[in-house]
Amino acid sequence: MRVIYFTDTFLPKIDGITISIKNFSERLSLKDYEFLILCPEYGEGDFSRLNDKVSIERFMCGYLPSYPDIKVVLPNPAKITKLIEEFKPDVCHIHTPGLLGQYGINACEKYAIPSVGTYHTLISEQDTYVSLYRILKLDKLFMKINKFDKTLTLKSLLKFQKFDNFNIQKKILLKLCNNLYERCDLIISPSHLLKSQLQEYNIDRPITVVSNGMDLSRFKGNIRELPENPKILHVGRISYEKNCDVIINAFNSLLQSKPGATLTIIGEGPALPSLKLQAEQLKISDKVIFTGFVPNTELHEIYPQYDLFMTASTMETQGLVILEAIACGLPAVGVKSFAIPELIQEGKNGFNSEPFQPRALAELALKILNDRDLYRRFSEASMEIAQEHELGKCIDKMDDVYKAMLAYKNKPKKKTLMNFFLS
Repeated sequence: MRVIYFTDTFLPKIDGITISIKNFSERLSLKDYEFLILCPEYGEGDFSRLNDKVSIERFMCGYLPSYPDIKVVLPNPAKITKLIEEFKPDVCHIHTPGLLGQYGINACEKYAIPSVGTYHTLISEQDTYVSLYRILKLDKLFMKINKFDKTLTLKSLLKFQKFDNFNIQKKILLKLCNNLYERCDLIISPSHLLKSQLQEYNIDRPITVVSNGMDLSRFKGNIRELPENPKILHVGRISYEKNCDVIINAFNSLLQSKPGATLTIIGEGPALPSLKLQAEQLKISDKVIFTGFVPNTELHEIYPQYDLFMTASTMETQGLVILEAIACGLPAVGVKSFAIPELIQEGKNGFNSEPFQPRALAELALKILNDRDLYRRFSEASMEIAQEHELGKCIDKMDDVYKAMLAYKNKPKKKTLMNFFLS
């Protein structure tokens, strides 16, 4: 079977979507599948194949001024048409609702290709990158001014952010995103909780749950014992919607009871400078460690070195780093938002607070870190929960999805203004 992927993010950039695409395409290529991945051109580090049955075609792109890591693929309908006619895909799988995803769904309609769309990312929760103060780079101007004027604190920037945070942005992005997925023949949700949320959005397409999965031969651990000076960990893209500032504030509160604790933040992204400034202003720079980017190939060796995983993200459709952490036996503390409670199960392997409540997060973390029996029980339960997401089981589910999509091969073609240009 031949499957074509459309994605606005891929290797060498590392994120949850790229890891998922790599895992599924490589594993399914061992089952007589062929894949063609259409993705952005990054320049240095680009490559054209994962193996003999997984090829990659890259497209010229620009970038979002407020977040250069987000690529904006330039239109190239002639190239898309040529690739589809040569590859002759049986199924089209759209992984992102960005411009390349939009080109993909239009191509599916024009050529009557059965289409699957995985709802990896809540684009509406990334509205900060289309806000006025980010696009004009006023946040960076603030950081420069702060070096000279120490009376200008983070609260000053947050006031401007709040002024610029109109709810209409989220609604527009959500509408655009959902419009794409409603044009797919089938939607894949990485979690059951996200499926429920999509149904609340009144999306009327069939939705099936397929976890992104976890290679448990790599990410594994042992039942952990509570240390005297806990090492707390956060991993992921250091972007504004991940709310790492909430984690730092929570950690600052936690230090009052656990002065020997440390917080390590692994990752890079546009919010990193403001987080370092925040730690400095709270006078806890010696307790907060920023490692920058760490390759995924090394993370399975890093998680077992820590004692508790924390996240305050309100936009996780699954939360791959959470899954990696609990697979290594870490108890976890998170927030009640989207898919997080599916991995951080209340009272079983951790706790979840209401979003944006740092003091509550700190109290829940201390509840775990002050009880040796509870800590040990949560550690054991984390590994049990991770077993439900074993990658091999997820590969089999995706195999079934693709085979079921062949029933849509005789669907009628659609003519729209956008796919008119795909000639």
